[in-house]
Amino acid sequence: MQRLANYIFAALLLVGGTAYAAPKTTSSIAIDIETGEVLSSENPDTLRYPASLTKLMTLYLTFEALENGKLKLSTPLKVSRTAAGRSPSKIGVKAGQTITVENAIKAVIIKSANDCATVLAEGLAKDEREFARLMTAKAKKLGMKKTTFKNASGLNNSQQFSTARDMAVLGSAVYHHFPKYYKWFSMQKFSYQGRTYYTHNHVLKQFKGADGMKTGYLAASGYNIVTSAKRNGIRVLAVTMGHKTIQQRDRKVMDLMDRGIKKIALNKQRSAHTVMAKLDMPIKTTEKVHKTELQKTIAKGDWGIQVGAFRNYAKARSYAFHIKKEMPELKAYPIDVESVEGDMVVLYRSRITNIAKKDAEELCNRLKKENKSCIVVNTKSSSQLAMADN
Repeated sequence: MQRLANYIFAALLLVGGTAYAAPKTTSSIAIDIETGEVLSSENPDTLRYPASLTKLMTLYLTFEALENGKLKLSTPLKVSRTAAGRSPSKIGVKAGQTITVENAIKAVIIKSANDCATVLAEGLAKDEREFARLMTAKAKKLGMKKTTFKNASGLNNSQQFSTARDMAVLGSAVYHHFPKYYKWFSMQKFSYQGRTYYTHNHVLKQFKGADGMKTGYLAASGYNIVTSAKRNGIRVLAVTMGHKTIQQRDRKVMDLMDRGIKKIALNKQRSAHTVMAKLDMPIKTTEKVHKTELQKTIAKGDWGIQVGAFRNYAKARSYAFHIKKEMPELKAYPIDVESVEGDMVVLYRSRITNIAKKDAEELCNRLKKENKSCIVVNTKSSSQLAMADN
């Protein structure tokens, strides 16, 4: 029935209908951010207004521009009349003034400044409308199947929609693709031109281990949040949308993260017991078993094993983790998911990297003997071809 409702809504938009009643139920999802495993969910694919969660994509594209050299943190961006005229929340930058990329980013993260979101958008595209098209295109490439963006801030637009699942994909992508900027989401205050602004994300103070990411609210959307937390080496990301009060939203997302962390810990404990049962050894000797059973030391180098190419980022990353679990000697080696744009489709190469060539070849041969596809790649070269979709 939910799928039917979504189809009906999409049809209304196609014929120009704009009537939309916010769902009466909330939507939520919690994932293991390292593997992409869904830990719990409730109406995760219901179409909703994302409100200021939209700004996560604005920041994603800004971080991408910083990485590829299109922008620097010190780059001054001019404030247009359009940006200055955005409704609150804002920091009140004036038309004709400039603000650095770094200050604009911090204002968007902490104050959820709509004026600064538009400044960033106009700094990366000819106007905000064009930037919104870039946002939507990037969403599709990341696997956000039901998301459409119409502006950079999340201000009310009858055609701007996302889902809890899609927002989890976006939050995970920000975390994995831009680790050096991700730490900014844990900031609780920001000073600009003599004034200090404080975060809207109260979960940062209320939940042990919480370190980001973004809140959002519109009358039409209710209270939304994407946030993550790390405890005892376990990291989860949770999204909940459509709540009537901040308190309800925060209680829900903290419960999602708490239960998610406990579930991952329990799964790891069960997995360890299963391994030890097979080896007929006590659980306390886990580390010793791995050292004695896996005498082979994998040398580090500029090569890797490409284990698949997928049309979905989360699936590509999850499969690489699956391979690492089957080969414990690869535990310390990083996963790299690289996008490859073709004429008709975007593929995501799933790789385990930083391996010496000889060891990469030996590991790949082991996988092939188990009927698993793989190729050895030089991670310093960009000329490798992606395999067919698995």
